[in-house]
Amino acid sequence: MSMLTPPGMGGQYRITGDKYPRMRPRRRRARLILSMVASVTALGLVGWGTLQLIDVFTGGSGTASAAGSAGDCVKQAAASASPAAGARAAALPKPAQITVNVYNATTHTGLAKDTADELKKRGFKIGDVGNAPAKFDQKIKGTAVLLGPASALKTSLPVLATQVTAADQRTEAGRKGTAVDLILGNAFKTLTPQATAAKAITALSNPTQTATTSKKTC
Repeated sequence: MSMLTPPGMGGQYRITGDKYPRMRPRRRRARLILSMVASVTALGLVGWGTLQLIDVFTGGSGTASAAGSAGDCVKQAAASASPAAGARAAALPKPAQITVNVYNATTHTGLAKDTADELKKRGFKIGDVGNAPAKFDQKIKGTAVLLGPASALKTSLPVLATQVTAADQRTEAGRKGTAVDLILGNAFKTLTPQATAAKAITALSNPTQTATTSKKTC
């Protein structure tokens, strides 16, 4: 086997046999591979970070949150409507629990008695029947005035108002008892048709839950 020294090598490398030594050190190749791996990893991290930023600014799972919001809106609307409706229905008395005094403030004779008889047929209790007190006699230009104690404003008066179209509801300070007055005015002709009045009472007892039927969006 011949021993040769390539020109210009200064005797640093020797060629033995028929193979030449490697001219590039192995460290440079390892560094190149590490640099490529680091570049790929960096690009991956940048891409992942970009996706996260897009997710943050677009709200993430928009469909799920929108569905949740709509569901919460329906639950809140039902919760806000149901207690009020239930409380009002429970507070309203039935006609049989309401005593009505019927007074005639007009010049039409017998109007109070005829009206009282019709109210009795519809289930109301009848108290006093006769001419209106002096402070109301011939001074009511409208259909009628419904008068009662403060406690009747949201109980007996609304129920009695279903029987008289466009009646004016008033309360009297310091008034005792639970009876209410129906004082007939000059514009009064007759009571509201019984079928219409019955539907109005049903509507009062079972008020429509407007919160769920309105077009409000959450």
